[in-house]
Amino acid sequence: MEEPGHVRYISRYPVKSMRGEELESVEIGLQGLPGDRVYAFVQEGVYSSFPWLTGREFAGLLRYQPAWEDAAPRPKLVVATPSGASLPIDSAELREDIERGAGRKVRLHSDHRGNHDIAYVSLITAATVKALAEAGGVAADRHRFRMNFVFESDLPAFSEPGWVGKVLRLGDVRLAVTEQDQRCLMITLDPETGEATPAVLKAAGQLNGAYAGVYASVLSAGRVTVGDSLVIESA
Repeated sequence: MEEPGHVRYISRYPVKSMRGEELESVEIGLQGLPGDRVYAFVQEGVYSSFPWLTGREFAGLLRYQPAWEDAAPRPKLVVATPSGASLPIDSAELREDIERGAGRKVRLHSDHRGNHDIAYVSLITAATVKALAEAGGVAADRHRFRMNFVFESDLPAFSEPGWVGKVLRLGDVRLAVTEQDQRCLMITLDPETGEATPAVLKAAGQLNGAYAGVYASVLSAGRVTVGDSLVIESA
């Protein structure tokens, strides 16, 4: 058993390609972080296996800030637009605002299990974030990589592939690391402005075969808090 570091940041992303929310503590279920990737906008008339509207099609989507508001009997999601409006996620006004920016028709899609590309939980070390940022010539902003957990550790950059096939423990939660996270053009986009820096993806390719971070499935549900140890349990 190894304890090479601790949880530094916890993030969830309520809407695919929009900004995330920072959490100090979270109760994780078998389907990951509650409220993570619950919503996405789908491009009308696109019938491929990946119909989502993302920052690749409309970089301005990265400037929208969702926030969960506690309300009985269920939380509500409100989105702050780049112009400063605060709109419910299911409002026609928000959809129309996105359509004007994207130049295409979209519709809202929701799924309580989340609209994840691969798996429910994603993890990366701060060392990997720093290495890619330095190689790509950008600020070391973890939001660029859109991961649920970022770890401070003694491990060198790109150590995460060594976790595949192993079990990690964070607080009360046990995770089975299943595969590496193969990155795409999304990591070239500045998380604040949407400006593209292709050198970031090129650096990921040169340094680690275009992979950065890993995906995991939840074996045991429970609570994770910033500061909890990263424990590598087994092979």
